[in-house]
Amino acid sequence: MIKQDSLLLTSFPLNTNPVSETMLFGDPDPYPDLNSGQIMDWLEESLPYLPSLLDDLYDSTDIIDDPWWAPLEELEHDVINANTISTCNSAEDLIPTVSSCTTTPPTDLLNVPEQPEEQPVVDLSKKRKATEEGKRSGGHKKGTGKATKDNCNGGKNDGRWAEQLLNPCAAAIAAGNVTRVQHLLFVLHELASPTGDANYRLASHGLQALLHHLSSSTGKVVTPTPVNAMNFTTATPKFFQRSLINFNDINPWFTIPFNIANNAILQVLSEQVNNRTLHILDIGVSHGFQWPTLLEALSRRPGGPPPLVRLTVVPPENRQFPFANCPTGYDFTSNILRFAKDVNVNLQINTLDDCPLNNLNPQIINSSPDETLIVCAQFRLHDLNHHTEPDNRTEFLKLMRSMNPQGVILCDNNMDCSCKSCSSFDAGFSRSLDYLWRFLDSTSVAFKGREMEERKVMEGEAAKALVNMCEMNETKEKWGERMRGVGFVENAFGEDAMDQARALLKKYDSHWEMRVEEKDESIGLWWKGQSVSFCSLWKIDPKTSDL
Repeated sequence: MIKQDSLLLTSFPLNTNPVSETMLFGDPDPYPDLNSGQIMDWLEESLPYLPSLLDDLYDSTDIIDDPWWAPLEELEHDVINANTISTCNSAEDLIPTVSSCTTTPPTDLLNVPEQPEEQPVVDLSKKRKATEEGKRSGGHKKGTGKATKDNCNGGKNDGRWAEQLLNPCAAAIAAGNVTRVQHLLFVLHELASPTGDANYRLASHGLQALLHHLSSSTGKVVTPTPVNAMNFTTATPKFFQRSLINFNDINPWFTIPFNIANNAILQVLSEQVNNRTLHILDIGVSHGFQWPTLLEALSRRPGGPPPLVRLTVVPPENRQFPFANCPTGYDFTSNILRFAKDVNVNLQINTLDDCPLNNLNPQIINSSPDETLIVCAQFRLHDLNHHTEPDNRTEFLKLMRSMNPQGVILCDNNMDCSCKSCSSFDAGFSRSLDYLWRFLDSTSVAFKGREMEERKVMEGEAAKALVNMCEMNETKEKWGERMRGVGFVENAFGEDAMDQARALLKKYDSHWEMRVEEKDESIGLWWKGQSVSFCSLWKIDPKTSDL
């Protein structure tokens, strides 16, 4: 653990005066707001201590190392090694130790489950931070994996207490209110934990993101590529593979979009001449796991598979793009080629490394008019900037239209943009928190509350959305406007695609649902009544001319 002395944040509230230190979030602040210069002065006083903290939180590159990880077949996935990550919640080192606090805890202002009201804030962390042996033998009682009344509320925020702390803290940062920032960071420090139910884990990830924002806003701490302690790029290839297999088996976050996309490819292919080459342009996050199912389906087609199946993979440029990157040394091509040979499919795979999306063209992907070209864009296009001149997002859609594909499958997050051009820091942060809450809540249920390393690496990857400046989402309605504007028309998914997706969804938790939009014919994936993602199928509008 990083050891910081009590000089850090010397003006941090210690709750020695219950009247002055405890305040309701809706009440006016008794202290005037500070301007940006004053809050930066306060932050700069703490800068000598922030670099090591932030480096430990975000720049760990040896978190998952071969000498530590046991061979894949020997992994015990419900055991946590305390020596692996010593700073999952290193924000505790920000705050001086308080041993005699007897005031009313700030947590009494919120509905924090399973915590006695009379218990001081400092005791909450002591109770939560049990020894590793205790966690291993008894588990964490908050992570039951079962839906509760508070967590299944049709979109209301009752029971989601972490956001009731994180959002006001982000608003206070945006307003330059140093007193409230200090107060809320103190409360978050006491409650945040990388283990427990979704609220505790959201508080932990949110606290790290706020600390990163505060440090970077001073201009004194250089963290150009912040990463969470556990994510895809810090895992070993074998553990990364195992984590994805496990996650896709118990959570449909990506499995359903992959299934819909595969059936849409078969649908488009059925409308083409049988003896044409199938060329799939893969701009996605599947890391190869999507394609064995498609290859097997192609081998069972009436008349057999296409004479040649070409898969052109476009890796991402941005290392902080959630779910799109993989560990160094991971390569799925050999396994996929071996599987294709086993099912008698003639497969070729080409990976376009270091190729920005806006540089793609028919020559680079080596497409030809006598093949069936299908673009499969999944959870990647929202990385394209839409506030440049010209608009990179629309320009890429035009470029994609110029390739004359027979079909385009577009799947992405169904949420408003959280970038700084579309919203203020606190508004964008709130949207990203809402996205991460759904992911953490669904993983709690999927893993049945078990504290597993596979879950941590998936959640660490999802948490990149809180600090990644390229998380520029758009709703499916805005994506539809863009697609129609460049010459595409939306098509309905076939009954086979919808029936298979519904059948697959039944194996997952009952809080998941699939909705078919009658207006735009897209398919949406929902968790506890809240939209998560959408899938849509597009073809070139015959009424438009070539661009």
